[in-house]
Amino acid sequence: MSAVPAAEVVITAELVRSLLQSQAAHLGPAASAPLRHAGSGWDCELWRLGDDLAVRMPRRALAAPLVLHEQRVLPVLGPRLRAAGVEVPEPLFAGAPGHGYPWVWSVVPWFDGTTSSMTGRAERSRWAGALGRAVSVLHSPAPADHPRNPFRGGPLSGRADAVAARFEGASPALPVEVRRVAEIAWADGISASGWEAAPVWIHGDLHPGNLIVQGDRLGALIDFGDVTAGDPAYDLAIAWLAFDATGRTSFRAAYGSRADQYLWTRARAWAVAMALLLIAHGDDDPAAHREGRAALREIIGDEPRLS
Repeated sequence: MSAVPAAEVVITAELVRSLLQSQAAHLGPAASAPLRHAGSGWDCELWRLGDDLAVRMPRRALAAPLVLHEQRVLPVLGPRLRAAGVEVPEPLFAGAPGHGYPWVWSVVPWFDGTTSSMTGRAERSRWAGALGRAVSVLHSPAPADHPRNPFRGGPLSGRADAVAARFEGASPALPVEVRRVAEIAWADGISASGWEAAPVWIHGDLHPGNLIVQGDRLGALIDFGDVTAGDPAYDLAIAWLAFDATGRTSFRAAYGSRADQYLWTRARAWAVAMALLLIAHGDDDPAAHREGRAALREIIGDEPRLS
């Protein structure tokens, strides 16, 4: 798979400091707190600002709308999720272009902890119920003007060609039996009854790397750039992407009885699609590759046709 896309702008500490000084002086001493680079993803860079804050900066044009989505939606969803016991990076300040930097940016809270991708699946069972309750709260009716995402929350059939390509790309790394069961799970999801209720809010990128754990508890749910509304099955794929059978049982129980078997069947199919995508990232991110392979093993373990 190709490497992480190159940044389209050079983001330096000097640039970030200039933006803070010119636009966010009202934050007081926080705006001049020590600044250090905290990480780069496909879409954004994160700069730690003191002990409690961070600056989230799009690194390419495609990511600028994602930050706008967070700035618009998290003030609505943030209080609900905090009431459910999980923090989110609700923007404290929405920055504008300036000093040669062309896009919007945000000052957000910093959450201490580690991503759940750094922990084992057995450990994640401790907070699987907490995530289930938070996701259930998140999956509330969304307004008609919710952010649109052509890849998340729609019918599985809309991603059939992309998933077929992922199967072909992953074939050399997949045992025949693993591929067979994954194809069955994907086909079952395609044929299951679809989501017929009103669209609900969905995170849109719910995977272990976007869950912050603090000891044995779930601390925060981050990276809402792909937030949209539609079929909640997309988010529920986390049951296989993050957990073993014990954790999955806790997650499903905490999510509640409103999820019927058709919803879980579609969710498992989305888990196949996401696992294949994580495997495809293996050239650039070995941890993602491991998560994808582990998720496929969980899907195989849940396959009733093999019992």
